[in-house]
Amino acid sequence: MRKLVVYELISLDGVAESPEEFLTDWDDVTDGHLADVIAGQDAVLLGRRSYDEWSRFWPDSTIEPFATFINGVAKFVATSTPLDGGWANATAIDTELVEFVRALKDEAGGDVGVHASISVAQTLLAAGVVDELRLVVAPTIAGRGRRLLDRLPSIRLELIRSASSPAGHQLVDYRVIS
Repeated sequence: MRKLVVYELISLDGVAESPEEFLTDWDDVTDGHLADVIAGQDAVLLGRRSYDEWSRFWPDSTIEPFATFINGVAKFVATSTPLDGGWANATAIDTELVEFVRALKDEAGGDVGVHASISVAQTLLAAGVVDELRLVVAPTIAGRGRRLLDRLPSIRLELIRSASSPAGHQLVDYRVIS
């Protein structure tokens, strides 16, 4: 069975919206953490907003290791409207999201990632289908913006790994306990 892994960049106060505003120093250790996360993924789930933003940015990007990964991986987009932009390997999800994810996890393959899509991550965490939560916690209090963990039920986590980066990021990986 495949694992569903949520990877998010958040501020110390839990804001995940617009991480470019609070995550200013990216370093090799943080880059290595991202590389480890995506190494086992062969599919990604995105919300419509993330898809629209990313489909304009990533196809022409040379920011590695993520550009090669995200441009080549199968992308499933939670949306009720047709996709435009022609981003390679992108497919609109034509069923209910949680049902789709449960079926996808039952298929053979690598891990399935959720990147940047706050609403998708929240929906899947609330439904109990997320296996791992991998966070980059920036040493910044954003003060405003959508928070990743707002309006969720109680969820028990088990620490898999934690590390600090030279820029002060906390890299924490948790297993979701059912």
